[in-house]
Amino acid sequence: MRAALEELVERYGDSLYAVAFNVCGNRADAEDVLQETFLRYHRSDKEFEDEQHLRAWLIRVAVNAAKDVRRSFWHRNRVSLQEYMESAAFDSQESRDLFEAVMSLPEKYRIVIHLYYYEDYSVREIAGILKLTEGNVRVRLSRGRTLLRQQLKEGWDDEGGDE
Repeated sequence: MRAALEELVERYGDSLYAVAFNVCGNRADAEDVLQETFLRYHRSDKEFEDEQHLRAWLIRVAVNAAKDVRRSFWHRNRVSLQEYMESAAFDSQESRDLFEAVMSLPEKYRIVIHLYYYEDYSVREIAGILKLTEGNVRVRLSRGRTLLRQQLKEGWDDEGGDE
């Protein structure tokens, strides 16, 4: 199965951008990763079994390309999370606070949390994409949730103030 590049950009562009941003932490690098991901697809002659296989391959390519960018010299010239937060549209302040909390997690937890909650991947699918065991994905999800709970609880407690 091969799909037209324009169709893939339309269908998966936002999702792949979010994954890339999650790893890179800035808009410019995420955009570069998105472009690189679609270039690799275009150059590839790989046949995909179905839509799920294609989507998983695209996400795996995006994650790997994003990790390559993070290791590169140019990674030091990045756009801050604050700049992205100012340009992103959120449904509510709670959505914004949650996104900020997720972005502050260590990368290994941030990626699995993003794929599970924002991209609706199962533990098995995430394990395949990231080349981890299902147990490792479950542990990362659990630890990531614990860290998020702590951060959000601290934020909630801080807002209460001294009475």
